[in-house]
Amino acid sequence: MTTAHSTDATPADWPQNNPLCDFSGLPDFAAVRPQHIAPAIDALIATAERTLRQVTAPATPPTWDSVVEPLETASEHLSRAWGVVSHLNAVADTPELRTAYNAMLPKVTEFWTRLGQSADLLRQYQALRADPGFAMLSPTRQRIIDHALRDFRLSGALLEGAARERYAAIQERLAALSQTFSEHVLDATAAHAEYVGEDQVAGIPADALHAARDAAARDGREGYKFTLHYPSYMPVLQHAEHRPLRERLYRAYVTRASELGDPQFDNSAVMAEILALRDEEARLLGYANFAEVSLVPKMAGSPAEVMHFLRDLAARARPYALRDLDTLRAFAREQLGLETLEAWDIAWASEKLRQARYALSEQEVRQYFTLPTVIEGLFRVVQTLFGVRLRREDGDIHAWHDDVSLYRIESADGQLVGQFYLDLYARDGKRSGAWMDHMRSRWRRADGTLQTPVATLTCNFPSPVGGRPALLSHDDVQTLFHEFGHGLHHMLTQVDDIAVSGISGVEWDAVELPSQLMENFCWEWEVLRFLTRHVDSGEPMPRALFDKMLAAKNFQSGLQTLRQVEYALLDMRLHHDLHTFTPAAIHTLVEQNREEVAVLQPPPFNRFVCSFSHIFAGGYAAGYYSYKWAEVLSADAYERFEQEGPLNPAVGHSYWQTILAVGGSRDAIESFKAFRGREPRIDALLRHQGMAAQAA
Repeated sequence: MTTAHSTDATPADWPQNNPLCDFSGLPDFAAVRPQHIAPAIDALIATAERTLRQVTAPATPPTWDSVVEPLETASEHLSRAWGVVSHLNAVADTPELRTAYNAMLPKVTEFWTRLGQSADLLRQYQALRADPGFAMLSPTRQRIIDHALRDFRLSGALLEGAARERYAAIQERLAALSQTFSEHVLDATAAHAEYVGEDQVAGIPADALHAARDAAARDGREGYKFTLHYPSYMPVLQHAEHRPLRERLYRAYVTRASELGDPQFDNSAVMAEILALRDEEARLLGYANFAEVSLVPKMAGSPAEVMHFLRDLAARARPYALRDLDTLRAFAREQLGLETLEAWDIAWASEKLRQARYALSEQEVRQYFTLPTVIEGLFRVVQTLFGVRLRREDGDIHAWHDDVSLYRIESADGQLVGQFYLDLYARDGKRSGAWMDHMRSRWRRADGTLQTPVATLTCNFPSPVGGRPALLSHDDVQTLFHEFGHGLHHMLTQVDDIAVSGISGVEWDAVELPSQLMENFCWEWEVLRFLTRHVDSGEPMPRALFDKMLAAKNFQSGLQTLRQVEYALLDMRLHHDLHTFTPAAIHTLVEQNREEVAVLQPPPFNRFVCSFSHIFAGGYAAGYYSYKWAEVLSADAYERFEQEGPLNPAVGHSYWQTILAVGGSRDAIESFKAFRGREPRIDALLRHQGMAAQAA
């Protein structure tokens, strides 16, 4: 296995034979034990602190080589080691690992807070910025310095005395609360199960039943076990004819981690304290609210601009959403005998309507999306567009689970570009959802060696059952393409400075552009022909079935758009409008926001906000709007692929060089304009979602 190597000597005071202190190649996830965490992280923090003292010493000149480079090396080691620990905490949770992680989280948080608040380091950066030598730095390094000065201000470096101490305490407490929030969601999800017999499983797809029967058998039970993990939960909501089972699972799902569920997992007070502390942090920094703080490094100019964008999009989508809902209610009443459409009926009735209107069954579609074929097809798209080669690494990859695989991306001449791990199946101890994370970033070190990037791509798809490959829904396929888009952004960068290589330094509300752009390829017949293979016959998807999918593409797009706008506007308002930080006040704002935006009102017991991990534990605080914001950019960018050919290598190369390759080395809007030749427009998004009539 070939990987970029580090030429750093291992300091004598680092613990020996500790996999978290070995930076010579890929992480040895399989070797990491909870007892490794504290010694490694303590040693790496100590090294970083020594380096900080060194670069801020009076005798140290304010130059890139004497200040930035040494500190980058020390902090990169800490980031990589803690990144491994954090990743294991998310995908291989055990009580012992959780305890070890939580024990070190305050120390790590305290170090990064202290680094960001260092008055001595701030003075060095200010001196570097004012020095005549600054003009001799590359534009990329000038940008890094300017962003660092901005980040010092946002990290409280200008605060003094009690305000500085309070800011640091807030950061430590927020880190602990975010971890608690995440643990509560994970534990509440794992705690609920429904064991049922044959009399309650009519309509549920065979592969979901097979998995549920296996799950019950593992528990020594007869019948079927359904859980709140998405691959188990969603087939029930979508297909189960037994209405009480749908209701029980729905109620358990939407009350997870709330006061209506198990009290030990209740996130109500956790949310309130997080919001109160973020508001206090903003005021310490001189801002009116946390939404203003969040937007400083983003594309959007102000909370008002974001909320106007969201409300405008809601107004455009509302007529379509009302039509979607009226149609569904009429169908449920006339064809399904449901006078009242309850929340646990929505997915089920919608699937029935989809089948009736388009003769399209999601279960029929799933038979063509076998996971191995989808991965092969995804790789083919990437290889065609960018002229790279993707292949699986052989041998022991030292992963965290047997299901994980490792791949490498090579240039046309065989040079290593990057590597990525695929962890695709849902399991106990693994956080729900899908995400890309980076284990290592591209970096040209001071000695000239090139460190190549490494990513992890994590999903929660249903596992293979009965000796057959896993079957994906088309939504699952889009999720995989989405996360791979993030991975490409990280791995195909050509920036050598680590602070802005890959997704680092990219404005948060532009980060979703590459991921959402990749989803569009899942709707191209030219791609679907080699992305599909029937699980039994091996035949590719017939054109007639694809045409049905295309016809149904914007099925309930109005409702779906409003749901995302509702979440995004709620996020912004929680961080902008809320002034009383109590569970009751949060609940009231949730209700008010829903009344303003939504046409589909869930039952009063719905507590989705208590598991809204994106904003309370996932980095999207006052930033969830970026999904819709970047969707405008991605739809507009993809329009060029539509015009010049979806698999046109020339367009792929242009996209790579203007957007993916440059990472955060320039403003995202400049990268977009370099690719499109103009400012972004909303028209393509509205057209893609079947709402073009409202474009005026």
